[in-house]
Amino acid sequence: MSIVGLLLGVTSWRWSWPIGFPSSDREVVTLRLNESPVTRQVGLSASFAPVVGKVASSVVYVYSTRMVKNPFGAGLRPLLDDPWLKRFFGDHPDEDSPRHEPRMHKQQSLGSGVIVSKDGHILTNNHIVEGADEVKIGLLGDQREFVAKVVGRDAKTDLAVLKIDAGDLPPVTLAESGKVAVGDVVLAIGNPFGIGQTVTMGIVSATQRGGMGIEEYEDFIQTDAAINPGNSGGALVDTEGRLVGICTAILSRSGANQGVGFAVPADLARGVMKQILARGHVVRGYLGVSIQDVTPELRKDFPVPEGHGALVGGVAEGSAADLAGLKNGDVIVAFKGEIVADSRTLKLRVGETSPGEKVELKVLRDGQEKSFNITLQEMPDHTASGESNRVEHEAENS
Repeated sequence: MSIVGLLLGVTSWRWSWPIGFPSSDREVVTLRLNESPVTRQVGLSASFAPVVGKVASSVVYVYSTRMVKNPFGAGLRPLLDDPWLKRFFGDHPDEDSPRHEPRMHKQQSLGSGVIVSKDGHILTNNHIVEGADEVKIGLLGDQREFVAKVVGRDAKTDLAVLKIDAGDLPPVTLAESGKVAVGDVVLAIGNPFGIGQTVTMGIVSATQRGGMGIEEYEDFIQTDAAINPGNSGGALVDTEGRLVGICTAILSRSGANQGVGFAVPADLARGVMKQILARGHVVRGYLGVSIQDVTPELRKDFPVPEGHGALVGGVAEGSAADLAGLKNGDVIVAFKGEIVADSRTLKLRVGETSPGEKVELKVLRDGQEKSFNITLQEMPDHTASGESNRVEHEAENS
């Protein structure tokens, strides 16, 4: 494996990037953004300490608490009701004994987050703070604890934006994650198992990874940098200390790192954050079709070039697609002038487009290319995300 060294060079910096729409009740947040690609001259680095020193203070600890109902009610725990176990634990009828559970108990989750603005805006994962009664933030090297406000959440990408009342914080610089390449060296920074801030190194194993069944909208950066429970919401940075992704999930049979971790790309996170800060939630475009990839088997019936197209398997009545005249069996090959590689690509492109925007679709129907001008609708709230038993979020629950 080649190691990309820390190299000095001239880069083009854009120091600030305003985010949010003008509004009387929404503030405009300025992010640090550096869109230049990482230096890829091959060399050997003796240490990544300068990179870690640049970004470590931008990564925070996130602690959330929620009250959850005990599934066994206020009665005895079934395991401790076992006669064999009573030989060791005894039979204690009093309510304070470990054999009794309250109807409600406090569940705690821990994870990580990344400071993105000097005035206290923090990016993290939705699954860390979803349903939380209280969220607290701990800063590196600071004994203070801050109570955080959940500005907004987006379950479809597993992202959340928090805000703490603090000033002059060290915000991370965001990279343009679309320029990340397989083989780039990356560092994962977070709070695994609650032991404190930890840095691990690896490479980008894949980009644009989807179809995992983790979230509804998937465009993951895959890495072999060790990601463990508690790293959720933490930073994945390049060798210049710029944020390229938010660590989110692992593929594991043991529940701990096995070299396959996933991060939400910074570009996608930035778009979600922009909408949350502007509206308090995310609004997505809606075409109104069910789609699938054009597999090699289907390509026999639908003559589409390899790596092109999303096959329409259904059209929702009254949807934008229905009103425009799309039909079952159409193959969508281009959206807004860009080639549609597969169903995942189309879903991402439609989702990031604003409702009410008129877009051009190119479709193959019976071997003939047709163009449609479609005004996207707003995605309804009842769409459900997929689930997979193979993939686990790595938030630590206790």
